[in-house]
Amino acid sequence: MRSLLAILLVLLVMLQVKLWLGDGGYRDVQRLRERVAEQERENAELQARNDLLRAEVEDLREGLEAVEERARSELGMIREGEEFYLVVPAPEGQGDNRRPANDGDN
Repeated sequence: MRSLLAILLVLLVMLQVKLWLGDGGYRDVQRLRERVAEQERENAELQARNDLLRAEVEDLREGLEAVEERARSELGMIREGEEFYLVVPAPEGQGDNRRPANDGDN
């Protein structure tokens, strides 16, 4: 009877070691859970990006405002009859070189 108890105890210890430390054990399951969570986060980010792109495609298909906005911002196009003014900032290091307006006191 004692030998049977000893064999069962050794078998239980071996199973516990395999469960906690062996292939497919607790550590592997934890690593897989972490990878699944990471993949789910990445999938959510990609899904949000896809939703934005899908909305943009629909907007481009449906309305001319989106096409016009894109033509203006990306291609620099203007409507017929409009005037385009490009405001160029002063280079760094040069202060405000403007002179005050002459108010007739000279």
